[in-house]
Amino acid sequence: MKSGPRVLVYSHDSFGLGHLRRCRTIAHHLVERFPHLSVLILSGSPIIGSFDFKARVDFVRVPGVIKLRNGEYTSLGLHLDLEKTLAIRRSIILHTAEIYEPDLFLVDKEPLGLRGEVGPTLELLKRLGTYCVLGLRDVMDEPTILVDEWERKGVFPALEQLYDAIWVYGLPEIFDPLREIPGMAPLAPKTHFTGYLRRTVGARSAALDQHGVPAEPYILVTPGGGGDGAELIDWVIAAYERDRGLPHRALIVFGPFLPPEQRHAFQERIAREPRLSAITFATHVEPLFEQALGVVAMGGYNTFCEILSFGKPALLVPRSRPRLEQYLRAERAKAIGLIDVLPNDGVREPGRMAAALRALPLRPVADAEFRSSMLTGLERVAELAEPWLRRRQRQPRLVSAVA
Repeated sequence: MKSGPRVLVYSHDSFGLGHLRRCRTIAHHLVERFPHLSVLILSGSPIIGSFDFKARVDFVRVPGVIKLRNGEYTSLGLHLDLEKTLAIRRSIILHTAEIYEPDLFLVDKEPLGLRGEVGPTLELLKRLGTYCVLGLRDVMDEPTILVDEWERKGVFPALEQLYDAIWVYGLPEIFDPLREIPGMAPLAPKTHFTGYLRRTVGARSAALDQHGVPAEPYILVTPGGGGDGAELIDWVIAAYERDRGLPHRALIVFGPFLPPEQRHAFQERIAREPRLSAITFATHVEPLFEQALGVVAMGGYNTFCEILSFGKPALLVPRSRPRLEQYLRAERAKAIGLIDVLPNDGVREPGRMAAALRALPLRPVADAEFRSSMLTGLERVAELAEPWLRRRQRQPRLVSAVA
């Protein structure tokens, strides 16, 4: 008999905030819903320690690995051969799962993990009776590109044999992988659309220091983690430099992964423009969304959830490389009237952005009832998890996990 149910969450990303923030949001909701539950997050994020976690939520950080512009991976913080770094990660993941004995194993986005590192853990936990779930954001990538990637990695057999369920944190009205991704249709019986993950301002978030946040109304500009957000930030600054009559301030949140040399250059330009303010990073971004007149963003999954949650007029400038995920989400959301889109054509003429910034606060937003119907994700995840978290006993060990 265990002291309480346990969930193990795997978040592979070493660069960016999306996977970590999504997993943290789900973990916090689950421990609120189930008073004896513990959640442990496996993550390669170098900044996971900057976030606070609720009681009964903790994390294990595996060595970071980063993807270079040429598509190759390298160790993020260790002067160590990539294969040795991956071996350390695989060992930590497997041994953590063996000792922790989760009732539910939730893998975020990458079915077999980075370079297949989660495969051995999935095989072990399936033998031990753990319920294994793949959690997918609403849009992964352009379907043919995703299928090629998944076939190369051997993902489809894993989806059939190693996973008990697939949770899609979105709605088929935006993107339906069962219909749009070849090879997914046979997985329909184990696939559940949850809706988007609602964000709120908790008491802890509301009490945080607002240093650097304008007291007067502002437009929030956020490129997420910031690693590929320089073009968006440059375009917004250029619009304010060009159009001195823009009526509203803008608050730019650079993101922790914006390269320092770019951040310093932007800060010099912002210091010359009285209608611009900037901060580097906020672990609690929800109050910033709540107070904003409107939002300018690239269109990552978490930002889209926040736009829906707080009912803000939004202008998305999605990237199209290395994945079409943001572009597809933005175009689908625009088609049903949720947001506006300003394509990044490579020219980034300041006048176009200035005109969009003028119009943004006046843009009508979808009514609260419609938005609420889309934001069912956290409640639905808890419902789907509940049968496996209510079990008082798990199956006895069938094998010794590792030597």
